[in-house]
This record gives sequence, C-alpha cells and structure tokens, in this order.
Amino acid sequence: MNESSTGRSGFPPAYLDRVGSSFTDFLGVTAPDLLPGRRPIPQIPVGDMAPHGTTIVSVTYDGGVIMGGDRRATMGNLISSRDIEKVYPADSYSVIGIAGAAGIAIEMVRLYQVELEHYEKIEGLTLSLDGKANRLAAMIRGNLGAALQGLAVVPLFAGFDLDAAPGTTPGRIFSYDVTGGNYEERGYAAVGSGSLFAKNSLKKTWRTGLPADAATRTLVEALYDAADDDSATGGPDPVRRLYPIVYRVEAEGAVRLTEAEVAAVADAIIADRAEADRTNSQRGA
Repeated sequence: MNESSTGRSGFPPAYLDRVGSSFTDFLGVTAPDLLPGRRPIPQIPVGDMAPHGTTIVSVTYDGGVIMGGDRRATMGNLISSRDIEKVYPADSYSVIGIAGAAGIAIEMVRLYQVELEHYEKIEGLTLSLDGKANRLAAMIRGNLGAALQGLAVVPLFAGFDLDAAPGTTPGRIFSYDVTGGNYEERGYAAVGSGSLFAKNSLKKTWRTGLPADAATRTLVEALYDAADDDSATGGPDPVRRLYPIVYRVEAEGAVRLTEAEVAAVADAIIADRAEADRTNSQRGA
C-alpha cells in the first residue's frame, strides 16, 4: 500500500476513523469478504452436504437462566460428529446455542463474540441485553441468502439482564427465525430438530421459580426426551462419557458446568427411567 491509501500511520483510514461501535460494520467497510453473508451464495440447495447441529434448550430459574445442547451433528442421514459443542459464552453475562449449518454457525458465534467485545472497548460499557439480542438478529439476517439454499443458522440466545427491574426475572431467552426475526420467550425455549419433543418435556417439568439444580435436571431431561424421539439429537452416552454442554448465567456471570456435574444429572435421569421401566414391567407381569 502507498501512503495515499494508508495514511502516514501505515493503516487504512477506516482503521483510524471511529464511525461506530459495530465490528461487523467495520468489517463490511474494510474486509466485506470475511462476513458470512457477503460470500457467493450457492445456486443449488447444499444443506445435506454440510454438518448440522441440533438441539438447544434454555430455561429460566430463580436467579438466572441456563442453556444446554446435545453433542450430535448430522449430515443428511449420517452422524458427522458425536462430540460437537453447540453452546458458547457470548460474553460474561450471555450465552448462545447454535442450530443449523454448523460451520457457518460457529463462525457467526465467533464474530458475535468479537462484536460484543468490540462494542465494550469502544463505548466503555456493556451493551444491554436487548441490544445484544438485536445485534445477533442483524447477523442472522445477513445470512438469509445462504439459508434459502439450506445453510440456515437459527441460534438460541439467553442472558442475565443487568438492568432488570426489582421483582422481575433477570434471566431472559430470545429465539430467532432465518430472516432475523427476534422473539423473546417466556420461561423456556428450544430450537433444532428435537425442539418439539424438548418443549413437550418442558411443559411438564418446568415451573416458575425453579432453583438452579432443579432447572439443570429439567433441561437435561428435555434433551434426553428429545434424543428419545429425534434421530438427529444425541442422548447422554455413558460409554464414551459424552454429555450435554450446559451453561448457567446468573449475577456472577456465565459458568460452564463441569462434565462430572452434568454426568451426575444425566446418570440420575437414566437410573430413574430404568427403575420406572422395571416397576411397570412388574405390574404388568
């Protein structure tokens, strides 16, 4: 680059011009080809050629919100991965779970994490939870062309609202559609191919004011029920020691539950189901 295109500092003008706090907008000016939505769109449906992630569940509880996802990714009728991670911290007080085209979804999550960090560095404060939800909606909308060709990304977003009024629930959940539509959910939500079965489970087990431990069991049980009826959702795998990825978000921030903590919950559910089956068999004998 010559001095006329970079300036005396050696950087292009866009790098020195503070026009906004959006890293995505900055990329759109300096390197638009790095944005997922700016790349050439496939002219034929290619959804079956790419690994897809399923199922994500989130529930509120007394003091925050919890989100978890199974570990399976599918490619058409094949299992492409048994141990993919689908839930990530977006920042210190929010989490995001991915469902849809796994590669694009993971890239979107990484870009979104930088987006929130960039805003905080530029503005000197944390974006509000509603602002975070809206920023994510805009990124999903930018992927609409690829979504129409089978590479959709439909995440679930949840966080602890630092600005929540006293007496209100600080844990909040947001779902989306492929056009970037943003919808706040009440109490619980699920996305992905197993979401119908997970929601049916949650209708019976979730209630307002659940303590954290009970909410964790409710969430893991919903994923277990989804795996029972949806082939694209992977259930707990004690042999391979593969269990859901689970994050809690509360006043102290986002914390990932350890494998041992999630395994204890999943193993208890499996044991309870086995005991119920034995009891039913004895009654029918």
